[in-house]
Amino acid sequence: MFEPESDSVSTALGGHIRRAIAEAGGWLPFDRFMALALYAPGLGYYARDDRQFGALPASGSDFVTAPELSPHFGRALARQVAQALDAADVDEVIEFGAGTGALAQQLLGALGERVRRYRIVDLSGALRQRQQRTLADFGARVQWLDALPERLTAVVVGNEVLDAMPVQLLHFDGRQWFERGVGVAGAGLAWNDRATAQRPPVDDPDRHFVPGTTTEIHPQAEAFVRTLAERTERGAAFFIDYGFPAAEYYHPQRSGGTLMCHQAHRADADALADVGCKDITAHVNFTAVALAAQDAGFEVLGYTSQAHFLLNCGILDGLRGAHPREIAPAQRLLQEHEMGELFKVLALAKGCSFDPVGFIRGDRTHRL
Repeated sequence: MFEPESDSVSTALGGHIRRAIAEAGGWLPFDRFMALALYAPGLGYYARDDRQFGALPASGSDFVTAPELSPHFGRALARQVAQALDAADVDEVIEFGAGTGALAQQLLGALGERVRRYRIVDLSGALRQRQQRTLADFGARVQWLDALPERLTAVVVGNEVLDAMPVQLLHFDGRQWFERGVGVAGAGLAWNDRATAQRPPVDDPDRHFVPGTTTEIHPQAEAFVRTLAERTERGAAFFIDYGFPAAEYYHPQRSGGTLMCHQAHRADADALADVGCKDITAHVNFTAVALAAQDAGFEVLGYTSQAHFLLNCGILDGLRGAHPREIAPAQRLLQEHEMGELFKVLALAKGCSFDPVGFIRGDRTHRL
Protein backbone atom coordinates (compact mmCIF):
# COMPACT_ATOMS: atom_id res chain seq x y z
CA MET A 1 0.00 0.00 0.00
CA PHE A 2 2.83 2.40 0.88
CA GLU A 3 5.58 0.70 -1.14
CA PRO A 4 6.23 3.43 -3.78
CA GLU A 5 6.82 6.06 -1.11
CA SER A 6 8.90 3.59 0.93
CA ASP A 7 11.12 2.78 -2.07
CA SER A 8 11.68 6.48 -2.72
CA VAL A 9 12.51 7.22 0.91
CA SER A 10 14.89 4.26 1.17
CA THR A 11 16.70 5.29 -2.03
CA ALA A 12 17.09 8.90 -0.87
CA LEU A 13 18.23 7.93 2.63
CA GLY A 14 20.61 5.33 1.20
CA GLY A 15 22.25 8.03 -0.90
CA HIS A 16 22.48 10.31 2.13
CA ILE A 17 24.16 7.56 4.17
CA ARG A 18 26.59 6.67 1.38
CA ARG A 19 27.67 10.32 1.21
CA ALA A 20 28.16 10.33 4.99
CA ILE A 21 30.28 7.18 4.71
CA ALA A 22 32.42 8.77 1.99
CA GLU A 23 32.89 11.95 4.05
CA ALA A 24 33.94 9.80 7.02
CA GLY A 25 36.65 8.07 5.00
CA GLY A 26 34.70 4.98 3.95
CA TRP A 27 33.46 3.74 7.33
CA LEU A 28 30.69 4.76 9.74
CA PRO A 29 30.38 3.29 13.24
CA PHE A 30 27.03 1.57 13.63
CA ASP A 31 25.68 4.08 16.15
CA ARG A 32 26.17 6.86 13.62
CA PHE A 33 24.49 4.77 10.91
CA MET A 34 21.58 3.97 13.24
CA ALA A 35 21.15 7.66 14.08
CA LEU A 36 20.91 8.53 10.37
CA ALA A 37 18.60 5.60 9.59
CA LEU A 38 16.17 6.62 12.32
CA TYR A 39 16.49 10.39 12.63
CA ALA A 40 17.99 11.98 9.49
CA PRO A 41 15.75 15.05 8.90
CA GLY A 42 13.00 14.30 6.42
CA LEU A 43 14.38 10.85 5.60
CA GLY A 44 14.98 8.81 8.75
CA TYR A 45 12.42 6.28 9.93
CA TYR A 46 11.06 8.51 12.70
CA ALA A 47 11.29 11.68 10.62
CA ARG A 48 9.51 10.61 7.42
CA ASP A 49 5.87 10.09 8.46
CA ASP A 50 3.62 9.07 11.35
CA ARG A 51 2.61 5.54 10.32
CA GLN A 52 4.97 3.58 12.59
CA PHE A 53 2.53 2.89 15.41
CA GLY A 54 -0.59 0.78 14.99
CA ALA A 55 -2.27 -2.43 16.04
CA LEU A 56 -2.45 -4.07 12.59
CA PRO A 57 -0.21 -4.19 9.47
CA ALA A 58 -3.17 -3.11 7.31
CA SER A 59 -2.85 0.38 8.78
CA GLY A 60 0.62 0.67 7.29
CA SER A 61 2.14 0.44 10.76
CA ASP A 62 5.19 -1.57 11.81
CA PHE A 63 4.65 -2.27 15.51
CA VAL A 64 2.38 -1.58 18.45
CA THR A 65 3.37 -0.17 21.84
CA ALA A 66 1.60 -0.70 25.15
CA PRO A 67 -0.41 2.57 25.18
CA GLU A 68 -1.82 1.83 21.70
CA LEU A 69 -2.57 -1.73 22.76
CA SER A 70 -4.67 -0.81 25.78
CA PRO A 71 -5.60 2.41 27.62
CA HIS A 72 -5.30 0.46 30.87
CA PHE A 73 -1.53 0.71 30.53
CA GLY A 74 -1.52 4.47 31.00
CA ARG A 75 -4.24 4.38 33.65
CA ALA A 76 -2.19 1.95 35.76
CA LEU A 77 1.01 3.92 35.23
CA ALA A 78 -0.87 7.06 36.35
CA ARG A 79 -1.17 5.61 39.86
CA GLN A 80 2.62 5.42 40.09
CA VAL A 81 3.10 8.85 38.57
CA ALA A 82 0.61 10.36 41.04
CA GLN A 83 2.53 8.90 43.98
CA ALA A 84 5.79 10.30 42.61
CA LEU A 85 4.27 13.75 42.02
CA ASP A 86 3.16 13.84 45.64
CA ALA A 87 6.46 12.52 47.02
CA ALA A 88 8.50 15.06 45.07
CA ASP A 89 5.96 17.85 45.59
CA VAL A 90 5.92 18.69 41.88
CA ASP A 91 3.11 19.17 39.36
CA GLU A 92 4.85 18.59 36.03
CA VAL A 93 5.33 15.48 33.89
CA ILE A 94 7.92 15.24 31.12
CA GLU A 95 7.61 12.45 28.58
CA PHE A 96 10.39 11.44 26.21
CA GLY A 97 9.50 9.88 22.86
CA ALA A 98 5.73 10.25 23.15
CA GLY A 99 4.85 8.28 19.99
CA THR A 100 1.26 8.90 18.96
CA GLY A 101 0.47 10.80 22.16
CA ALA A 102 -1.65 7.91 23.46
CA LEU A 103 0.25 7.58 26.75
CA ALA A 104 0.11 11.32 27.39
CA GLN A 105 -3.63 11.24 26.74
CA GLN A 106 -4.11 8.37 29.18
CA LEU A 107 -1.97 9.95 31.91
CA LEU A 108 -3.56 13.37 31.60
CA GLY A 109 -7.04 11.85 31.60
CA ALA A 110 -6.31 9.86 34.76
CA LEU A 111 -4.33 12.52 36.65
CA GLY A 112 -6.57 15.48 35.86
CA GLU A 113 -5.60 18.78 37.43
CA ARG A 114 -2.85 17.10 39.46
CA VAL A 115 -0.64 17.82 36.42
CA ARG A 116 -0.28 21.55 35.81
CA ARG A 117 2.04 21.10 32.85
CA TYR A 118 2.87 18.14 30.60
CA ARG A 119 5.92 18.58 28.41
CA ILE A 120 7.01 16.30 25.58
CA VAL A 121 10.50 15.92 24.14
CA ASP A 122 10.37 14.21 20.75
CA LEU A 123 12.83 14.35 17.85
CA SER A 124 10.18 13.55 15.23
CA GLY A 125 8.34 16.49 13.70
CA ALA A 126 5.83 14.14 12.07
CA LEU A 127 5.03 12.45 15.37
CA ARG A 128 4.80 15.83 17.11
CA GLN A 129 2.02 16.80 14.69
CA ARG A 130 0.17 13.58 15.47
CA GLN A 131 0.62 14.18 19.21
CA GLN A 132 -0.75 17.70 18.86
CA ARG A 133 -3.89 16.36 17.21
CA THR A 134 -4.33 13.67 19.89
CA LEU A 135 -3.80 16.08 22.78
CA ALA A 136 -5.61 19.15 21.43
CA ASP A 137 -8.32 18.93 24.12
CA PHE A 138 -5.73 19.54 26.86
CA GLY A 139 -4.81 22.93 25.46
CA ALA A 140 -1.85 24.86 26.80
CA ARG A 141 -1.19 22.33 29.56
CA VAL A 142 0.74 20.31 26.96
CA GLN A 143 3.94 21.80 25.57
CA TRP A 144 6.66 20.49 23.25
CA LEU A 145 10.38 20.90 23.76
CA ASP A 146 13.24 20.45 21.31
CA ALA A 147 15.75 19.49 23.98
CA LEU A 148 16.08 18.42 27.60
CA PRO A 149 15.52 21.39 29.97
CA GLU A 150 18.54 22.68 31.89
CA ARG A 151 16.73 22.22 35.22
CA LEU A 152 13.99 19.74 36.09
CA THR A 153 11.54 19.48 38.95
CA ALA A 154 9.20 16.91 37.46
CA VAL A 155 8.27 13.27 37.04
CA VAL A 156 9.83 11.85 33.87
CA VAL A 157 8.26 9.05 31.84
CA GLY A 158 9.86 7.15 28.96
CA ASN A 159 8.07 4.22 27.32
CA GLU A 160 10.15 2.47 24.65
CA VAL A 161 12.56 5.38 24.37
CA LEU A 162 15.86 3.86 25.56
CA ASP A 163 15.72 1.06 22.97
CA ALA A 164 15.57 3.64 20.16
CA MET A 165 18.85 5.28 21.18
CA PRO A 166 21.73 4.33 18.84
CA VAL A 167 24.05 1.58 20.07
CA GLN A 168 27.58 0.57 19.23
CA LEU A 169 28.12 -2.94 17.86
CA LEU A 170 31.09 -5.05 19.00
CA HIS A 171 32.21 -8.29 17.37
CA PHE A 172 34.57 -10.93 18.81
CA ASP A 173 36.39 -13.32 16.48
CA GLY A 174 37.84 -15.47 19.26
CA ARG A 175 41.11 -13.55 19.43
CA GLN A 176 40.29 -9.85 19.45
CA TRP A 177 37.43 -7.36 19.49
CA PHE A 178 36.20 -5.22 16.63
CA GLU A 179 33.76 -2.34 16.37
CA ARG A 180 31.26 -3.15 13.68
CA GLY A 181 30.46 -0.35 11.28
CA VAL A 182 29.00 0.22 7.85
CA GLY A 183 30.74 0.68 4.53
CA VAL A 184 29.76 0.74 0.85
CA ALA A 185 29.75 -2.39 -1.31
CA GLY A 186 28.80 -1.72 -4.92
CA ALA A 187 25.42 0.00 -4.92
CA GLY A 188 24.58 -1.18 -1.40
CA LEU A 189 25.79 -1.14 2.17
CA ALA A 190 27.88 -3.76 3.95
CA TRP A 191 29.21 -4.56 7.40
CA ASN A 192 32.79 -3.50 8.01
CA ASP A 193 34.75 -4.22 11.19
CA ARG A 194 37.64 -2.30 12.73
CA ALA A 195 39.81 -3.32 15.67
CA THR A 196 38.87 -1.57 18.91
CA ALA A 197 39.95 -1.33 22.52
CA GLN A 198 36.32 -1.30 23.64
CA ARG A 199 34.87 -4.34 25.38
CA PRO A 200 31.44 -5.35 26.73
CA PRO A 201 31.13 -4.55 30.46
CA VAL A 202 31.92 -8.00 31.91
CA ASP A 203 34.89 -9.03 34.05
CA ASP A 204 36.82 -10.94 31.39
CA PRO A 205 35.23 -10.48 27.95
CA ASP A 206 37.92 -12.47 26.13
CA ARG A 207 37.01 -15.57 28.14
CA HIS A 208 33.30 -14.86 28.61
CA PHE A 209 32.25 -14.71 24.96
CA VAL A 210 32.33 -17.42 22.32
CA PRO A 211 34.06 -16.75 18.97
CA GLY A 212 31.70 -15.08 16.51
CA THR A 213 29.80 -13.13 19.17
CA THR A 214 28.21 -9.83 18.17
CA THR A 215 26.74 -7.68 20.93
CA GLU A 216 25.93 -4.08 21.82
CA ILE A 217 27.04 -1.40 24.24
CA HIS A 218 24.87 1.63 25.04
CA PRO A 219 26.92 4.82 25.55
CA GLN A 220 24.15 7.12 24.32
CA ALA A 221 21.49 5.73 26.67
CA GLU A 222 23.95 5.90 29.55
CA ALA A 223 24.88 9.49 28.67
CA PHE A 224 21.18 10.39 28.47
CA VAL A 225 20.38 9.18 32.01
CA ARG A 226 23.53 10.83 33.36
CA THR A 227 22.46 14.15 31.88
CA LEU A 228 18.93 13.64 33.18
CA ALA A 229 20.30 13.01 36.68
CA GLU A 230 22.56 16.04 36.59
CA ARG A 231 19.71 18.34 35.55
CA THR A 232 17.07 16.95 37.91
CA GLU A 233 16.80 18.98 41.09
CA ARG A 234 13.81 17.13 42.49
CA GLY A 235 11.71 14.43 40.92
CA ALA A 236 11.49 10.86 39.71
CA ALA A 237 11.85 8.96 36.43
CA PHE A 238 10.22 5.77 35.15
CA PHE A 239 11.54 3.95 32.10
CA ILE A 240 9.60 1.05 30.54
CA ASP A 241 11.34 -0.95 27.84
CA TYR A 242 12.37 -4.41 26.70
CA GLY A 243 15.71 -5.53 28.04
CA PHE A 244 17.70 -7.44 30.63
CA PRO A 245 20.13 -6.97 33.50
CA ALA A 246 23.78 -7.30 32.40
CA ALA A 247 24.14 -10.94 33.47
CA GLU A 248 21.35 -11.93 31.09
CA TYR A 249 22.19 -9.40 28.39
CA TYR A 250 25.75 -10.68 28.03
CA HIS A 251 25.01 -14.33 28.62
CA PRO A 252 27.32 -16.47 26.43
CA GLN A 253 24.30 -18.06 24.76
CA ARG A 254 23.12 -14.66 23.52
CA SER A 255 25.99 -14.59 21.03
CA GLY A 256 24.00 -12.86 18.30
CA GLY A 257 23.19 -9.80 20.41
CA THR A 258 19.77 -8.16 20.52
CA LEU A 259 19.74 -5.87 17.48
CA MET A 260 16.36 -6.15 15.75
CA CYS A 261 14.30 -4.43 13.06
CA HIS A 262 10.51 -4.12 12.80
CA GLN A 263 8.51 -3.67 9.62
CA ALA A 264 4.83 -4.45 8.98
CA HIS A 265 4.65 -6.20 12.39
CA ARG A 266 7.41 -8.61 11.41
CA ALA A 267 10.89 -8.78 12.93
CA ASP A 268 14.17 -9.25 11.12
CA ALA A 269 17.85 -8.74 11.92
CA ASP A 270 19.02 -7.06 8.68
CA ALA A 271 19.58 -3.43 9.64
CA LEU A 272 21.18 -2.60 6.28
CA ALA A 273 18.12 -3.47 4.18
CA ASP A 274 15.14 -1.13 3.54
CA VAL A 275 16.93 1.65 5.41
CA GLY A 276 14.51 4.29 6.63
CA CYS A 277 11.50 2.04 6.09
CA LYS A 278 11.76 0.03 9.30
CA ASP A 279 12.57 0.50 12.94
CA ILE A 280 15.99 -0.47 14.31
CA THR A 281 16.26 -1.23 18.01
CA ALA A 282 18.36 -3.01 20.61
CA HIS A 283 17.28 -4.31 23.99
CA VAL A 284 18.23 -2.22 27.01
CA ASN A 285 21.06 -3.17 29.36
CA PHE A 286 19.24 -2.07 32.51
CA THR A 287 22.29 -2.65 34.71
CA ALA A 288 24.35 -0.17 32.68
CA VAL A 289 21.52 2.38 32.68
CA ALA A 290 20.95 2.03 36.43
CA LEU A 291 24.66 2.34 37.25
CA ALA A 292 25.05 5.42 35.05
CA ALA A 293 22.00 7.01 36.69
CA GLN A 294 23.23 6.17 40.18
CA ASP A 295 26.74 7.47 39.55
CA ALA A 296 25.25 10.78 38.35
CA GLY A 297 23.07 11.31 41.43
CA PHE A 298 19.86 9.33 40.97
CA GLU A 299 18.70 6.80 43.56
CA VAL A 300 17.51 3.52 42.07
CA LEU A 301 14.10 2.93 43.66
CA GLY A 302 13.01 -0.22 41.84
CA TYR A 303 13.36 -2.58 38.90
CA THR A 304 10.80 -5.21 37.95
CA SER A 305 8.90 -6.79 35.08
CA GLN A 306 6.11 -4.89 33.38
CA ALA A 307 3.61 -7.51 34.58
CA HIS A 308 4.57 -7.08 38.23
CA PHE A 309 4.59 -3.30 37.87
CA LEU A 310 1.14 -3.07 36.31
CA LEU A 311 -0.37 -5.55 38.75
CA ASN A 312 1.09 -3.58 41.66
CA CYS A 313 -0.40 -0.42 40.15
CA GLY A 314 -3.89 -1.95 40.14
CA ILE A 315 -4.47 -2.70 36.47
CA LEU A 316 -6.83 -5.56 37.41
CA ASP A 317 -9.06 -3.15 39.32
CA GLY A 318 -9.57 -1.19 36.13
CA LEU A 319 -10.43 -4.33 34.18
CA ARG A 320 -13.21 -5.52 36.50
CA GLY A 321 -16.45 -5.58 34.56
CA ALA A 322 -14.74 -4.63 31.31
CA HIS A 323 -15.87 -6.10 27.98
CA PRO A 324 -13.83 -9.10 26.75
CA ARG A 325 -12.72 -7.05 23.74
CA GLU A 326 -11.12 -4.64 26.21
CA ILE A 327 -9.66 -7.36 28.45
CA ALA A 328 -7.92 -9.37 25.71
CA PRO A 329 -5.41 -6.69 24.62
CA ALA A 330 -4.77 -5.70 28.25
CA GLN A 331 -3.82 -9.30 28.98
CA ARG A 332 -1.00 -9.01 26.44
CA LEU A 333 0.54 -6.39 28.70
CA LEU A 334 0.79 -8.99 31.46
CA GLN A 335 1.34 -12.36 29.81
CA GLU A 336 4.85 -13.76 30.14
CA HIS A 337 5.09 -14.79 26.48
CA GLU A 338 3.89 -11.36 25.35
CA MET A 339 5.04 -8.10 27.01
CA GLY A 340 4.70 -9.03 30.67
CA GLU A 341 8.19 -10.47 31.20
CA LEU A 342 10.31 -9.13 28.34
CA PHE A 343 9.47 -5.53 29.27
CA LYS A 344 10.94 -4.13 32.47
CA VAL A 345 10.38 -0.96 34.50
CA LEU A 346 13.17 1.04 36.14
CA ALA A 347 12.40 3.69 38.78
CA LEU A 348 14.81 6.51 39.66
CA ALA A 349 14.53 9.50 42.00
CA LYS A 350 16.50 12.53 43.15
CA GLY A 351 15.74 15.03 45.89
CA CYS A 352 12.99 12.82 47.27
CA SER A 353 12.68 9.26 48.50
CA PHE A 354 9.63 6.99 48.65
CA ASP A 355 8.62 3.36 48.27
CA PRO A 356 7.07 3.27 44.79
CA VAL A 357 3.80 1.37 44.62
CA GLY A 358 4.73 -0.33 41.35
CA PHE A 359 7.51 -2.31 43.02
CA ILE A 360 5.80 -3.48 46.23
CA ARG A 361 5.94 -7.09 45.01
CA GLY A 362 8.43 -8.61 42.60
CA ASP A 363 11.18 -6.00 42.88
CA ARG A 364 14.38 -7.23 41.17
CA THR A 365 16.77 -4.41 41.97
CA HIS A 366 19.13 -6.97 43.52
CA ARG A 367 19.56 -8.56 40.07
CA LEU A 368 20.86 -5.43 38.40
